[in-house]
Amino acid sequence: MGKITGFLEIERQDRKYGPVAERVRNYKEFVVPLGDEGTKKQAARCMDCGIPYCHNGCPVHNQIPDWNDLVYHDDWQEAARNLHSTNNFPEFTGRICPAPCQESCTLNLQDQPVTIKTIEQAIADKAWENGWVENVSLREKTGKKIAVVGSGPAGLAAAQQLARAGHDVHLFEKNARAGGLLRYGIPDFKLDKDVVERRVRQLEQEGVTFHFGVTVGADISAKELAAQHDAVILAGGSEKPRDLPVPGRELDGVHYAMDFLAQNNRRVSGENTDVTDPILATGKHVVVIGGGDTGSDCIGTSVRQGAASVTQLEILPMPPAMPNKQMTWPDWPLRLRTSSSHEEGAARDFAVLTQNFTGQNGAVSALNCIKVDEKFKPIPGSEFELKADIVFLAMGFVHPVHEGMIHELGVALDPRGNVVATPVSYETSVPNIFVAGDMRRGQSLVVWAIREGRQCAAAVDSFLMGSTVLPRV
Repeated sequence: MGKITGFLEIERQDRKYGPVAERVRNYKEFVVPLGDEGTKKQAARCMDCGIPYCHNGCPVHNQIPDWNDLVYHDDWQEAARNLHSTNNFPEFTGRICPAPCQESCTLNLQDQPVTIKTIEQAIADKAWENGWVENVSLREKTGKKIAVVGSGPAGLAAAQQLARAGHDVHLFEKNARAGGLLRYGIPDFKLDKDVVERRVRQLEQEGVTFHFGVTVGADISAKELAAQHDAVILAGGSEKPRDLPVPGRELDGVHYAMDFLAQNNRRVSGENTDVTDPILATGKHVVVIGGGDTGSDCIGTSVRQGAASVTQLEILPMPPAMPNKQMTWPDWPLRLRTSSSHEEGAARDFAVLTQNFTGQNGAVSALNCIKVDEKFKPIPGSEFELKADIVFLAMGFVHPVHEGMIHELGVALDPRGNVVATPVSYETSVPNIFVAGDMRRGQSLVVWAIREGRQCAAAVDSFLMGSTVLPRV
């Protein structure tokens, strides 16, 4: 460990945000780095625990105590090498991962965890700044051809690993650019798209061939694709949004959250700016239904568009501000989480059920709501009306889109509608067809998608070659 008494002597300090009044005027990232010396001090707080629970909390099993020690000793390049050995895209997770590793940190028992996420991003960004991110080749060309469908974090991770193993990898993406959720779902103020683009360029240099604007199952037959490749990986994500089938759902102004976020991301990047039916919150009273990260992203985007007001509704009761660590640690706890977008100006209400939408001239104008108890049963007499000019449904995703590719291939589905495969073989019920990420495990985190992509790549390499040069972690 770096400094044996570091956790006793050094106070926890994390990154701060730029002023609200300034950051809501644009879509630029606004997190203020700690700087080299500040980051080294925070790395010195790591206790190098005998049982590093942060490893278990991190889905890709980052060797967190090791690179904390390296940062403390000012060996940033070796820290970057170590970090990249388990995570293909640490600059993504350093920005947008909710950091389950920090919840598992032993110091979190006193609510003072090591600032792992901050240190991770600092290492990753310094690696890019200093040219330490190199193209990797682990094996000579194998002559095997692999198709990856979907360029989100799972697809990108799988493609990169397999290209490094010497395979001819072709990545098919229905959109005009790569990144999936990273590009079209997460706002630029949380993840600048140049950060995604430089990784795409690296994958191209390592041998991945991208095919944009191609919807497998529509523009090209899924079975034809399978016939042309030695293996196919389905990494299309979980894109079927959960709907709210109540009276008035058909009114104009009630939108799925991802339609709103994707359109705005395209607008910010200059892609497809000529939209015939723009979804804009400017000057409107906005209601976001759903209390997760997608809902939070809708809030931040609405504020930047100049919404008159923003209200977020959640059907679950308000969680505790501070969980009982003796009951929850080292697992992910249920607690009240206030995002940077919440701080920019949003009212939140919990234990609320939307009974119906009402409107004028075919457009939504209000929500009729009622409070619910812990069993989600309406509480008589608690009805209220909420003004709304535009509503975003951000209640999560139920399963991957079945129409097209999945139906054509005929792969088996589990009771939730996800594609069936084990986290060992990652092979579906159809030979030579594999699946990874949210399409297999359901809606989850970017870091889980990276893990699944890496592990699926190792499974495919072993399937094709009889053994693998790729790590499973």
